[in-house]
Amino acid sequence: MKFLSCRSLVSCIALFALAACGDKSKQQAAPPPPPEVGVVTVQPQSAPLTKDLVGRLSPYRSADVRARVPGVLLKRTYEEGTNVKQGQLLFQIDPSQLKATLDASLATLAQAEATANNDKANAQRSRDLAASGFISKAGLDNALSTERSSAAIVQQARANVESARLNLGFASVTAPIDGRAGQQQVTEGALVGQGDATLLTTIEQIDPIYVNFTISVADLNTMRVSQQQGSITLSESNKATVEVMLPGSNTRVGTGTLDFADAQVNPATGSVNLRAQIPNPQHTLLPGMFVKVNAKLGVHNDVFIVPQAAVLGDTAGAYVLVVGADGKVVRRNVAITNMRDGQFIVTEGLKAGEQVIVSGVQKVREGGSAKAVPWTPPAALAAKPSTPAPAATPAPVSTPAPATKAPAR
Repeated sequence: MKFLSCRSLVSCIALFALAACGDKSKQQAAPPPPPEVGVVTVQPQSAPLTKDLVGRLSPYRSADVRARVPGVLLKRTYEEGTNVKQGQLLFQIDPSQLKATLDASLATLAQAEATANNDKANAQRSRDLAASGFISKAGLDNALSTERSSAAIVQQARANVESARLNLGFASVTAPIDGRAGQQQVTEGALVGQGDATLLTTIEQIDPIYVNFTISVADLNTMRVSQQQGSITLSESNKATVEVMLPGSNTRVGTGTLDFADAQVNPATGSVNLRAQIPNPQHTLLPGMFVKVNAKLGVHNDVFIVPQAAVLGDTAGAYVLVVGADGKVVRRNVAITNMRDGQFIVTEGLKAGEQVIVSGVQKVREGGSAKAVPWTPPAALAAKPSTPAPAATPAPVSTPAPATKAPAR
């Protein structure tokens, strides 16, 4: 029994020693290294001041082609939906009645001129007789008055001839401008120009083309205040550029220049009307289309540009995590503007030279430690050529051992 008690005591002492050694080994274990994060070192720089808006296209010039004289429409001489040149014949109205009116006016003019010549001769004779005293002053006055009246009738007859000649010319309806002629509004055989000038078609010039859009008064006032403070510089109206993209696509289909800014606010929308002129040589853009507009209205001064992945958000707003000089992670609440090409423009909250965490954000926490390494964009990683794997060494081919002839028994 005494032997068993001593053996139990020795076992307990050994267990206590092992436990003490285990605690000492835990205390002496090195702490884990701080997680590695990809960072970008930010510096103040200039960035474009852009606004993403919605616009609608309208033709550069538009002209309604109407029948200016009454008559029956004989034919259409252009193909609907095609480009026409200024002065090109589009429609022909029956000119027979207009030609008859011109002939009648010419006859009236000839009669008026003949009467005027006779009255002029009579007036000249009256002047000669009055000089010799063979005619009274009243007779002379009547002859001169008749001469003047005949000359006025000739003037009126000539004006009627010119009017009839113009109307006859209007029977051939031509294009007032270059552009694309639309659908025919009246078919052949219809009586046009009776009372009102009948609309025949519409010509629209779409190269260049206008894009109309609006900007709110609040945004406009904010930009003006920022310009007074020096944080932004607004472009002049004829130097601000506009990029146009089709709905559902980020592909640019046109770039133009802002050429008009309204001087008053639309009371219905509380916004200011703007317009830009866009080259459209391929006629890709058509009037009436809605498009996405990216207007470059100026330049941000002394801002920071950070990748989209670096900007986080919670109930307090947008923020980023930075690695300080002591290796600790610090939160920075920031003010951001619109995103461009996968990057945010930060106007407030950062300082020059700070290291903003872009990748590995989920590995760290505010106040913890982190190891900062330069961040490499995913596109650069994808473009980096991969190192080819070494070729596998072929296994040696074993040579079969020669067969051993069994000894004869």
